Order: sequence, then structure tokens, then C-alpha cells
Amino acid sequence: MSRDKEFTYSGLKHGGRIKAAAAKYGIPEDDWLDLSTGLNPNGWNVPNVPSSIWQTLPEDNDGLQTAACEYYGCDYCLPISGSQAAIQILPGLRSFSKVGVISPTYAEHEYNWKQAGHDVVQLSLMDVENKINELDVLVVINPNNPTGEIVSVEKLLNWHQQLSTKGGWLIVDEAFMDVTPENSLLSAGIKPGLIILRSLGKFFGLAGVRCGFIITDKELLQRMSDKLGPWSLTGPTRYIAKQALQDKQWHKKTIHYLRHSSERLYNVLTENYLEPNGGTTLFQWVKHPNAKEIFEAFAKQGILIRYFEGSVSSNKQKTLQSLRFGLPANEEQWLRLNDALMMLSNLIKTTNKDNENDLSYV
Repeated sequence: MSRDKEFTYSGLKHGGRIKAAAAKYGIPEDDWLDLSTGLNPNGWNVPNVPSSIWQTLPEDNDGLQTAACEYYGCDYCLPISGSQAAIQILPGLRSFSKVGVISPTYAEHEYNWKQAGHDVVQLSLMDVENKINELDVLVVINPNNPTGEIVSVEKLLNWHQQLSTKGGWLIVDEAFMDVTPENSLLSAGIKPGLIILRSLGKFFGLAGVRCGFIITDKELLQRMSDKLGPWSLTGPTRYIAKQALQDKQWHKKTIHYLRHSSERLYNVLTENYLEPNGGTTLFQWVKHPNAKEIFEAFAKQGILIRYFEGSVSSNKQKTLQSLRFGLPANEEQWLRLNDALMMLSNLIKTTNKDNENDLSYV
């Protein structure tokens, strides 16, 4: 197909765009090490899908919701086509609202609320305490992407109470929460005006199946379901997701593996002069004044990481540049990352020294 016949999403760009990177840097796709997505690089092993699943329409009473409720510890939930589906639909279910989004964070939330015509403001965690009475909706990614910051259950419940008294919403995106369930707001139970998003993309490494869950009160779930219509998930997706959620032995083993790998990544970066400023068990986040230059240097070696740039919400005159490193999948990839870091050590050390007095990055 010629390019003038190809239609692609014209909004925000995300990690994992190896085809674009290969074309830009002239490096074949198979030669890239992709550390840009923040996914489990050794995800749940997908079984063969029976032919009968492919040949019949998806059915709601296939046990997927039961498996999800058991895994997440809730009474009811709605399967959706990844968290992205909820992020796109929720803004259309409210009249004009003032929406606060804690920044820096996953940009799709702000983008979709703005696209729906709402008034969106970027806030730091400290800003929220002073601004919450002005908001109708607050969006929190917990743990945050890319900083890895975690907001306590107690603080989130306090914010929810202040919002719900006037019919507001607290939306908590817990895409990276699986390894630390003790920090999940699900422990507080389902409440009107509290909306929790979960996904199989990160911990399970199943971004391609496009499966997530929205957990909130029954009335809003019904509105969401009516908006989505029938067959929001494919039959094969439902089949795979159900089994992944029920594989308790894999869950336990993977939590241990990811915690170990996260610590190893932190140490590798620190030993090579890029000590992380935050992160989760699936990625490490590094603030650096010359992050873009470092990103380009990695890309020229066929290693794709994530580069972020934006204003610090409390001071629009300062620009925050940062990098996010995902986990290598095997020893060969760990060695390749370490070798690349060593090759770039002079660049990293030089830029560190040049900017050691830049307090906006301390």
C-alpha cells in the first residue's frame, strides 16, 4: 500500500515505535534493543487459541470478569480495550469540567480531556492540596509514569472525599501497580466518583492484546458499557486475559523477577553516572539537562529509550528533560545496555559536570 493510502493516529506518540526509529536512524528493525515501553520484557506466555474462539462472537459470561474481580479484589469491573479506551471515553461522560492532571505524567489523559473541550490544568503533587476545591476531576497515575511517584491511599481518599461531595471524580490510573498491590486504592473498596483503571499491558507484558479494566460504581460502569457497545474485546483477547489473570504461580514468580531486575537496572545506571530520580519495578527515570543528546546517542547505537520534555508545573520558565529506561529481557541485552553506557560515559560525565549547579535538576 502506498503511503498516501495509509491512515495513522495523528495524536500523541508513544514508546515502542521501532519502525519509525529504524527509518530515522537507518538501523534495521531486528537490530534494535527496545527499552522504550516500560513493559515486562518477559511477559506471560500466550497459549494457542482454540479455533472455536476465532469462529464465534465474544460472550460476556465467559468468566473473564470473575477472574478479573478475583485478581483485583473487587466486586465488579468492566473489561475494556486497554486503559486507553477508558481514557478516551470518560471525558465524554461529563459536562464541562475543570480537570487537574498531576504532571509530568502519561500525556493521553490531558490530551483526551482537552480534546473533549474541558478546562485542563497541570498540577504538581503540592499544587493539588491548594487547588482541589477548584477542580471537578483529578487524574492521578499511581505509580506515576514516568517519575514512579506513589501517592498514599490515605491522601487519595482525602482527595476523593473532597471531590465527591460536589459530584466530582477522582481517576486513578494504576497501570504499573501489579507488583505493589498494597499501594492500590482498590483496598478501599468501590465508591461513587472513584474510578480506577488497570491494564494487562505492563506487568503481564500483553500490550498487544489490548485489555484493561475499569473499576468504579455500577451506574458509571453501565454508562461505560452502553457507550462501548457489544464486543469491545475480541474473543481471543478475552480467552488469553482470563487465563493470565488466573495464573497465580506465574504472578508470584514474576513479582520476584521484576523486583530483582528493577534493582539491577537502578544499579547499572548509577554505576554509569545516570543515577535514577525515580521509577517502578518496570522502568527507571532519570532527570538530566542534556537528556535529548543522550537519547540521540543511544539511538545511534540502536537502543531506543524514552525522552520526555515539558514545563515544571510550579514554574513554567523551567523545562524538565528526562529519560526512561525499561528492563532488558536477557543477559545479552543487559550486556548491550552496559556496553552502551560505558561508551557514552564521557558524554554523560561531561554534561553532569557542566550542569552540576543547575538546581532545577537536583
